[in-house]
Amino acid sequence: MKGKRTGRILGIMVLAMGLATGAASAASVQQQLVQDSILEQVLKRGVLRVGFSTFVPWAMADKQGNFIGFEVDVAKRLAQDMGVKLELVPTKWSGIIPALLTGKFDVIIGGMGIKAERNLKVNFSIPYYYSGMSIVAHKEMAKGFKLPEDFNRPEVVIAVRLGTTAVAAAKKYMPKAQLRQFDEESQALQELLNGKAHAMVSEEPMPAFMAIKHADKLFVPLAESFDKSPIGLAVRKGDVDTLNFLNNWILVAQSEGWLAERRHYWFETRDWESLVE
Repeated sequence: MKGKRTGRILGIMVLAMGLATGAASAASVQQQLVQDSILEQVLKRGVLRVGFSTFVPWAMADKQGNFIGFEVDVAKRLAQDMGVKLELVPTKWSGIIPALLTGKFDVIIGGMGIKAERNLKVNFSIPYYYSGMSIVAHKEMAKGFKLPEDFNRPEVVIAVRLGTTAVAAAKKYMPKAQLRQFDEESQALQELLNGKAHAMVSEEPMPAFMAIKHADKLFVPLAESFDKSPIGLAVRKGDVDTLNFLNNWILVAQSEGWLAERRHYWFETRDWESLVE
């Protein structure tokens, strides 16, 4: 009996030691995950590196060569609330996700639509904005066009920026049209201005702005936007702490009305136009 009792006691002791070791191991793993998070790295570095690409009026260069726009305001406020400096890293849109994954910067703040195929590669925050697709068309080449179906013809040429949600929208709503993709939005616009494309598909409010700026050549044929998309901040996968911080930061910025105020300024007014022209 004594031997059995001793065996049971030893078994309980071994089990307790195993549980304690497991708990210590789990705590160690958790601590390592915290230390490895982008959030902790940014705080230690004292600099938040933000990847973005130029889209009017999301992000663009002013007369002095400094970047301004809705996304730039978001990046500045985020860095300020974190108590760190901001480093803007302009990147070609077609390579912006690979650049994030290789550690060129910490987060993408660039009007990126939350899409399933993108979510396979990166983690998205909750949406901080919803963007709709619109069309700006050439007055002569697209004369009489008023509906998305009018552009869904084999002889119609649509210009879009490579790697953007505009590509998917054009393929979805105008699958019969010829799609020409360009690295930069300015290149797609120039194709349209040169009369080599019937229209350009892009996120609002860019089409409306371009129609006003080039009123002699361009117009907006659709009364409303189409294919609305939620916009989120993108980070590398597996970083729960950083994602949690970004989600709560967005909730606070929304509740304060700050995001709505910035959206109004950049998307619903032209008060900033003198800064870039």
